[in-house]
Amino acid sequence: MDLQKFRPGRRQLLAVGVAAGLVAAPLSAPLAATAAASIDGVWQTDGYGVIVAVDNGKAQLYSTTSISCTPAAVFRQDGNRFTTKDEQAFTVQVKRDQATMHVEGNVGDKRLRRLEGMPRSCTRPGATGPLAVFDQFWTDYAENYPFFQAKGIDWNAVRAQYRPRVKPDLSDDALFDLLAAMIKPLGDAHTAIGIPDGRRFMGVRPGTTFPDEVLEAKLRPYIEQTALKAVKFTSYAHDRIGYAELPGRIGYLRVIAFLGYSGIADYNAELNTLNQTLDKILKPNLRGLIIDLRINGGGSDQLALDLASRFTDKPFFAYFKRARNDPQDASAFTPPQPLFVQPAKGHPTYTGPIVMLTGGSQLSAGETFTQAMMNRAPRPIRVGENTQGVFSDTLQRKLPNGWRYILPNEEFRTLNWKSYDGRGIPPDIRTPVFTPAELAAHRDSAFTEALRLLTRK
Repeated sequence: MDLQKFRPGRRQLLAVGVAAGLVAAPLSAPLAATAAASIDGVWQTDGYGVIVAVDNGKAQLYSTTSISCTPAAVFRQDGNRFTTKDEQAFTVQVKRDQATMHVEGNVGDKRLRRLEGMPRSCTRPGATGPLAVFDQFWTDYAENYPFFQAKGIDWNAVRAQYRPRVKPDLSDDALFDLLAAMIKPLGDAHTAIGIPDGRRFMGVRPGTTFPDEVLEAKLRPYIEQTALKAVKFTSYAHDRIGYAELPGRIGYLRVIAFLGYSGIADYNAELNTLNQTLDKILKPNLRGLIIDLRINGGGSDQLALDLASRFTDKPFFAYFKRARNDPQDASAFTPPQPLFVQPAKGHPTYTGPIVMLTGGSQLSAGETFTQAMMNRAPRPIRVGENTQGVFSDTLQRKLPNGWRYILPNEEFRTLNWKSYDGRGIPPDIRTPVFTPAELAAHRDSAFTEALRLLTRK
């Protein structure tokens, strides 16, 4: 997921999330392109509410609901690959009237079905005004958000409460406050709305802090002074990755995001930088490794799996992924796609003991990495607090007045079909994480416990 549009200035660097790339072992093989199958035409995704219209070397994407159709990005075509500035490229493989769409940097694929033509809602001007803004916003959540029941939210009741307040002369400030108030009770860090004057609202699980540059600027020096002390800590990949080797051959790997490594919005460039970084720092003869994810804004789920691939010499299951797929039925989803971690080829790996530090400021791809690693052997020990509890990629949308918003529409499930959305992944050993008491005492209990676990082995 990518939240970059919702944090201005330097805070964009950490405000990212779910979220990743090629499926290691998809539910079924991607549909192969054939000479007779044309990529040109109008396509509708299963789930996601997206129309892809391909013609004359370009692809125009549209975000749709049952009452709206909004033009999104335009991509340039090069064979079956489509690119545009500042957004991840995607590929389409076609067979007759079905196709598979893969967004580079995402895990899993989207199924496409060919339409006879553009939906009528995409060929005529849409409604405008405060009520049109409200109706699209509410409808998009009604048709795509998967977690109303789990969070105890009656979305129809929310509409009944707020829609009567939307008058034709409602000010922008009042409308923004109303929309933010609708989604705040979800406590979901993958929900947000932003307007051109810079105002932003982003959800967050109560009792946790959203990871941003301000938090990072405060806590990185604290970690270096309190936990690492005199040990040299080196930064890589635009300060997104840091590493130190502690006495006794214990490695300390800190990852604060799963994107922004190369400065280019391209998965392949990001992967190249990640590999170069890990080639420098990973040492197979370590006695143990601490992976610190307590401040992690997420990013590419595929980069998270690429990191996991450096910690195994055999494939293992990561998670299932599926998307909500019926506007009228919140229990209907696309077929679950199983994702796997494959051992890295041609790069150094570490297969020994790992302790992962987790906390509430760890979200999105930072959590899908943790969920995948729970199936590694030997299984890492998690120390700290629950993660944030948001795993889905986000739908990036635009309202009739130009405001932008995001929402999740996917579930990430374990092999035994458990979901950690909402509450987050719990630790094996619970310790305080950057609490006022910890900061006042100048201690890092989670790090101390991780070091104890690894040095006793």
